[in-house]
Amino acid sequence: MDLRRWLLVPLVVGGLAVDAWVHLRYADDYRLVATSVVSQATLFRIEGVAAALAAVGVVVWPRRWTALAALAVAAGGAAAVAAYTWMDPGRIGPLPDMYEPLWFAGKTASFVAELVAAVAALALVVRRPTGGR
Repeated sequence: MDLRRWLLVPLVVGGLAVDAWVHLRYADDYRLVATSVVSQATLFRIEGVAAALAAVGVVVWPRRWTALAALAVAAGGAAAVAAYTWMDPGRIGPLPDMYEPLWFAGKTASFVAELVAAVAALALVVRRPTGGR
C-alpha cells in the first residue's frame, strides 16, 4: 500500500464511520416522517448500513470499485442532506417530505464527514497506480 493510500483510506473510513453512526443514532427520531411506502427512519438506517459496508469494503478489498462505492455513498449522503436543508422539494414519489432547514451537531458532523470521505474516495478512484499490482 503506497503512502497516498495510507493517508486516504483512514479519511474515507473515518468519514463513513461518522456518517454511519449519526444516521443509525438518529434514525428512530425520524420514524414519524413517512409515506405509506417508506419512513425517513428506514432511509437513515439504509444510509447507515451502506456507509458501514462501504467503509469495511475499502479496508478489506482495496480496489477502485470499493473506493467508487464509498464515493457513491458519501457523495450521495452529502447531496441528500444539502438538498433537504437548502431546498424544500416536498414529497418525491415514495419518499417522504424530509425538508429540515436547521443545522445541529449530528447533522453538521455527518455532512462534513461525508464531504471528507467523498473527496478522499474520489482521490482513491482517480489516483494512478505507483507500481506493483
